Amino acid sequence: MSDRGRRPVKPKVLVVDDEPPLTMMLRYNLERAGFEVRVCDDGEAALAAVAEDPPDVILLDWMLPEVSGLEVCRRIRRAAPTRGVPIIMLTARGEEADRVRGLDTGADDYVTKPFSPVELIARMRALMRRARPDLGEAPLAARGVVLDPARREVRFAGRPVELHPRSFDLLRFLMAHPGRVFTRERLLDAVWGRDVAVEPRAVDAQVRRLRRALEAAGAPDLVRTARSAGYGLAGDEDQA
Repeated sequence: MSDRGRRPVKPKVLVVDDEPPLTMMLRYNLERAGFEVRVCDDGEAALAAVAEDPPDVILLDWMLPEVSGLEVCRRIRRAAPTRGVPIIMLTARGEEADRVRGLDTGADDYVTKPFSPVELIARMRALMRRARPDLGEAPLAARGVVLDPARREVRFAGRPVELHPRSFDLLRFLMAHPGRVFTRERLLDAVWGRDVAVEPRAVDAQVRRLRRALEAAGAPDLVRTARSAGYGLAGDEDQA
């Protein structure tokens, strides 16, 4: 099979938590963001899952049945095959001493419940980029549209979406920053570059071009217009 016929490889995340509402919320948001998700609800199951198929990142609850999150973290760090897997501790314990203890055990980051899924995913991607630079080019997904930065491909329902190179770069930037709105000037800097002399209205023209291409492919419009502010990635609530 040619490269063009292969499906983009999704980064794998292991969620270890015994709260079903939280794991359901995480699964929904992570899968929308382009991750392959596996869930375990106790420490022993998590250790078995990591040994069987090491993930690209682990979200690990502090308080777990059978084996605590801290002990799971220690064992993962002692095993050579998983020593470098990024681990984010999820916990309701927000005291500084607890944060230090979690980080000293080997966690790479620490998120206190409740938390923003958007911020959590951003932290996950940052850790993966440092641990494995190739995962920094992981596919991005939103409302059925999958953008593969490494291959510079966009697909919807398995079919390619033909985009102008600048439209691709614009969509890539917006999909990499869900939940944020950017001014035209900021988009010019990020997509066109600081040294390019282009009027801010060029962003409007490129948004129109991107929307036409998505519409022609039957894909949803992924660009949200924030009046007097700029543009951002459209969410499910923006669907008609």
